[in-house]
Amino acid sequence: MEHQFAFLIHPFDRRDITRKLPALAALPDPTLDRLLRHLPPLLVDRIDGVTGAQGVKTSGWLVGTPLTSQQLLELPWPVVYRKLLAAGKKAVRLGAKVLGLGAFTAVAGDAGVSLARRLPIAVTTGNSYTVAIALKAADVGARWMGWDPDRAGWVVMGATGGVGRVSVEILASRGRKVFAHVRDDRKAGEFLEYFRQRGLEGRIEMDHDVRRILSRAPLVITCSSALEAVVQPQDLLPGAVVCDVARPRDVSRQVADHRPDVLVIDGGLVKVPGGYPGTLDLGLPADTVYACMAETMVLAMEGRLEHFSLGRNLTADRVREIADLAKKHGFELAAFRSFERALTREAVERIRREADFRRGEAAPGPGADGRLTGDRPDPVGV
Repeated sequence: MEHQFAFLIHPFDRRDITRKLPALAALPDPTLDRLLRHLPPLLVDRIDGVTGAQGVKTSGWLVGTPLTSQQLLELPWPVVYRKLLAAGKKAVRLGAKVLGLGAFTAVAGDAGVSLARRLPIAVTTGNSYTVAIALKAADVGARWMGWDPDRAGWVVMGATGGVGRVSVEILASRGRKVFAHVRDDRKAGEFLEYFRQRGLEGRIEMDHDVRRILSRAPLVITCSSALEAVVQPQDLLPGAVVCDVARPRDVSRQVADHRPDVLVIDGGLVKVPGGYPGTLDLGLPADTVYACMAETMVLAMEGRLEHFSLGRNLTADRVREIADLAKKHGFELAAFRSFERALTREAVERIRREADFRRGEAAPGPGADGRLTGDRPDPVGV
């Protein structure tokens, strides 16, 4: 039996809105904001015929809620909740059995918990597979840039969020040193106690200062859910590898312009078996989607009609489970991209050569003993 899914999306900012609806471009921001608060959910696209490696099929819909990223985070929760619930009910009417929450719809409020209580279908943020695919991409990128991921040291930005905390847990459980960026000192005690109970506190250090913590290690997972970029060109070590999971992105575009020695990977990108059949331009290659959408598809294919990744207490077991299910159905890490552009093997080689040159001009930074020698693995199509 084929189970169908829906995936909830939203515009990031007014540019996304006016690009699709040019007639609204003349409206001042306050007027446009009020209008968006009253628009109903929209059926954005039909996704027909995703076929997994074992021949299992699914199909579904993209459902749009018109609130921007800023509105989803700053409007009163009852207002946001009503909008998300209306979109979820539309997914139910369409026939979806699994609803995935995209971008800031997965961050707002209690990260899907309240929606799951009110809707008669399964709900997931897709964050478990996002973690799995981001950590895999970062490992590959680290080795490509000459780092041993077991020795070089890791920074996790946004470490107290759902994606950040389980990333810290998985990295530390692998015996890796982790520097956790914790913005809110009030959460620091609870955060450390969580890892004390798991016997991992000795592998984790915390700091609230962005620049200071990014100077501690070259391998970075960033997932802060901030509205503005938090990682600037001057913050990163020579040869750093940054997997940016956040959307809007955490890494400033100035890094691409001013740090030719740093590898920034667009995190959470997945290759769909047989290609992605949707018609909406996601700004990605034709066979690629975000991992949160891929998780929704995998759950539908597997017939796992249950709430999977909800709230901010993701588990390492769920991350491993969805990674195994995705592999079973033929989903895999997509070819690398950086700031929405493809990363060729030659481009990454140039970044590594520049990093090697810069490290030769200055004293090695922390983690510089974690270098690899030997053949350089190919990150594309892993």
